[in-house]
Amino acid sequence: MKRFVDYLWPVVGLLAVVFSGWLLYKELKGLSAEAVLASLAAIPPHRWALAILSTLGAYAALAWYDRIALLHLGHKLGWGFISVVSFTTYALSHNIGASVFSGAVVRYRAYSTKGLSAAEVGVLVALCSFTFGLGTIVLGGVVLAGEPEFMQRLIDIPIWMARLIGFGMLAFVALYVAGSLLGLKPLRIGKFQLFYPRPEIVARQLVAAPLELLAAAGIIHFALPEAAGVTYFEVLGAFLASFSAALLSHAPGGLGVLEFVFLKAVPNVAQADVVAALLVFRLLYLLLPLAFACVVVLMFERSRLAAAVKEAGTGA
Repeated sequence: MKRFVDYLWPVVGLLAVVFSGWLLYKELKGLSAEAVLASLAAIPPHRWALAILSTLGAYAALAWYDRIALLHLGHKLGWGFISVVSFTTYALSHNIGASVFSGAVVRYRAYSTKGLSAAEVGVLVALCSFTFGLGTIVLGGVVLAGEPEFMQRLIDIPIWMARLIGFGMLAFVALYVAGSLLGLKPLRIGKFQLFYPRPEIVARQLVAAPLELLAAAGIIHFALPEAAGVTYFEVLGAFLASFSAALLSHAPGGLGVLEFVFLKAVPNVAQADVVAALLVFRLLYLLLPLAFACVVVLMFERSRLAAAVKEAGTGA
């Protein structure tokens, strides 16, 4: 069964890329490369700077995810080590796809050197994933409750239903907070137990998770022209929908999925401007971090190999 699952996710990701690529081709077949390049060239330097600062803010918040999970487990590690591990993990997993699995491998290789067991790393990965999901639910609930018309750009449902979904998402968050404050017993599902984190952990989650998503959406917002007339709130809603769809598709880097959903979510913005902004997002949030992460992994594995060779030589 495990071997089947190992092959399943790459196949799912490949199919998602092919299908979304076909949909994206139909959507953009009339768009010229010259128009996209012109939109890229039109981005002023100060907005490039703001997009870069947003990227740094997003990755700083992602490092906080790991820090929060380690505090939950009772481990106190230095911010420097956590930041490098988190940056490498997310840079690789966002580009590879199947982020839970790829992220677990990287984290185990790193955190096991600091004394964490495989079970503890599993809890850490699960809590980081839940923190991201919690942020998506919080901001998604705010967007749908405050501007339910947004949902109609993607799915044809009544406004009242979209708003109801938004309030339902916020109610879930409230129940999660209440479970922590009241110290409820673990939720049991068969042999699995879900422990409510301590209130101070939940408080950190409710700040870190939205912060990362707000910063990531800011990259695209600052790459769009001010004259486009699209508000940050609209960009945030489009980003939440497209980035979540990209992650769920397991397509490497959400290739095609992110672009197709985002274009559908902001139909009133020129396609060339949207594609240019998404290229900036891919460059700053995905590709450049991936390049740095590959260097970090190579250096880490080289140091581990050198240590193993030295230990073997000493033992001989």
